[in-house]
Amino acid sequence: MKILFDQGTPVPLRAKLLGHEVDTAYEKGWANIQNGDLLKMAENEGYALLVSTDQNMKYQQNLEGRKMAILILLTVAALEITIRPYLTNH
Repeated sequence: MKILFDQGTPVPLRAKLLGHEVDTAYEKGWANIQNGDLLKMAENEGYALLVSTDQNMKYQQNLEGRKMAILILLTVAALEITIRPYLTNH
C-alpha cells in the first residue's frame, strides 16, 4: 500500500509499516502544500492512505468522495503506537 505521511507525522512510525511504500510530504517536496491541494496531489500519485496529525482537517476540507483513506493521529506523544497487531494480518 502507498502511504503518505503529512507534516507532523512521526517518521519513526514508518518502521512499523513494513511491506508498505511510505513517503513523507517533505520527501516529496510537498512540505508547504496546503491540505486541499495535498489531498488532490496524493490521490493523483496513487496513495491509498494519508496519515496526519491535523485534527482540524475534517472541518477544513470536504472529505466526501475521497479515493484514499485518511488517518488522523490524535497523539504522537508516545511513539509506542500499538498498531502492529492490526497491520500484520492485512
